[in-house]
Amino acid sequence: MTLRPVDLARHVGVSTQQIRNHEAAGVLPPATRTPTGYRVYDREHLNALLAFRALDAAAGRETATAIMRALHALDLSTALRRLDRAHADLHAARQATEDTAAALEAVADIPTEGQSPLRIGDVAGRLSIRPSALRVWEFAGLLNPAREKGTGYRAYTALDLRDARVVATLRAAGYSFARIAQVLAGLRESGDSAALRLAITERRAAQDAQSRALLRASARLHAYIEGD
Repeated sequence: MTLRPVDLARHVGVSTQQIRNHEAAGVLPPATRTPTGYRVYDREHLNALLAFRALDAAAGRETATAIMRALHALDLSTALRRLDRAHADLHAARQATEDTAAALEAVADIPTEGQSPLRIGDVAGRLSIRPSALRVWEFAGLLNPAREKGTGYRAYTALDLRDARVVATLRAAGYSFARIAQVLAGLRESGDSAALRLAITERRAAQDAQSRALLRASARLHAYIEGD
């Protein structure tokens, strides 16, 4: 099976320049050349390209490139270790999601009344964070504590403390300010953890999709390694 650069490019919907870039980066094995210098590819190159693109979609460009480069350097062990790392990273992300779910369930339904207002240092101490983090979250619109008359000090109610716990938990899990704002809005509107549960459901679905993508990429990689 003889393929031109344009044939490979058309097969996956990229430019011929991208095919040349992949070869230069070690993603594809070196092409043979015609007497006039034109590149010639074959089934091996097509399988390498398909494996790389599947890995890129599942684990990112850096991991995909590292795996393919290792294979073309005849270093199968390194390639397999990088693949194992991608699975391990996903497993860790899943565990973080489950930890977040458990934490949010505990945080979202804590009492929001019957507590004397707290100052910023007290809240920071309870959450094991710096007071500056609370100021950043306030500047971002996530928190809005009242101010004491006369002193101007921030006064965090039980509801403010709950919201601060939610922000701290979600930030630790990698959520953006915009996503946290949506979660807090839903929590404040509904008064329960429905919005928080939705956020967790979305993350679980995304991780399931990544698991399937890694499965497909592993199959492509196996086919390439075995020469199928």
